[in-house]
Amino acid sequence: MSLGDQIAKNLPYLRRYARALTGSQATGDAFVRATLEAALADEGLKASLEGGRVPLYRAFNKVWSSAYLDVPDAVGEDHEGAAQDRLKSITPLNRQALLLTTLEDFSVEQAGEVMELEPAQIERLVQEAVSEIDRESSTSVLIIEDEPLISMQLEDLVTSLGHEICGTAATRTQAQEVVAQKTPGLVLADIQLADGSSGLDAVDDILAIDSVPVIFITAYPERLLTGDRPEPTYLVTKPFQEQTVRTAISQALFFGSSRPLG
Repeated sequence: MSLGDQIAKNLPYLRRYARALTGSQATGDAFVRATLEAALADEGLKASLEGGRVPLYRAFNKVWSSAYLDVPDAVGEDHEGAAQDRLKSITPLNRQALLLTTLEDFSVEQAGEVMELEPAQIERLVQEAVSEIDRESSTSVLIIEDEPLISMQLEDLVTSLGHEICGTAATRTQAQEVVAQKTPGLVLADIQLADGSSGLDAVDDILAIDSVPVIFITAYPERLLTGDRPEPTYLVTKPFQEQTVRTAISQALFFGSSRPLG
C-alpha cells in the first residue's frame, strides 16, 4: 500500500480524534491540514508516516503540542468561540492520553509512542483525566437508541456518572416528544432507529431548538466520516467500551456543545 493510501485510510479517524480533542470540526481539521502540510514540507517527517496510525498520530501530536495555545480567534460562531476559549484552559496532556486510549483504542504503549512518553506516564495522565471527569457537574441526558439492551446499558453508565436520564427514545418521533417536555443537556444517539427514521434527523430537530452536546454511538461510523458534510464532533463506534463512552461524555461536557461545525 502506498503512503498516500495509508494516510487516506487513517485520515477519517485522525479527523475524528482532532475534533474530539479540540471540540470543533473547523479547529480539528485545521490541525490535521497543518500536519499534512508539515509532512509535505519535510521529507523526513513524510517518510516517518510509513507504518500506519501511530506515526500519523505522532506527527499530528507534534503540531498540536507546539501550537494548541495559538488557535486563531473564532469569528461569527458562538459555539466555535466557546470551544476556542475552553481550549485555552484545557489540560491537554491528560485529555490527549485519555482520548488516545479510549476513543482511538490505542494501547498504553502506542499512546506513549504517539505522545513520546513512557507507558507509565500515559497511565498516570489517564488516571488524572479520569479524576477530572469524576469532579464534573451533572446534567440531564436523552438516549436515542432502538436496541433495548444497549439503551439500558447506556442508562446505567450515564447514571453511574452522576447524570440523570430525562428520557429515552427509539424513534425520531419519540425523541421529539421527550424534548417537548424538557431540553436535555446531552444527547447520546444512534443513527438507525426502530421505525426506519434517522438519529441524524432526530438530532437536527433538537439542535434547531438549542445547542446541546451530541455523541453519536453507531455501528456505521463510516457513514459520518466522509468529509462531505459537517461531521459530529463526538463519534463512538459500536460495539463500544464503557470507558470510551465515558470519555466522550466528559469531552462533550468539557466544551459544552458539539453542534457540527463547517
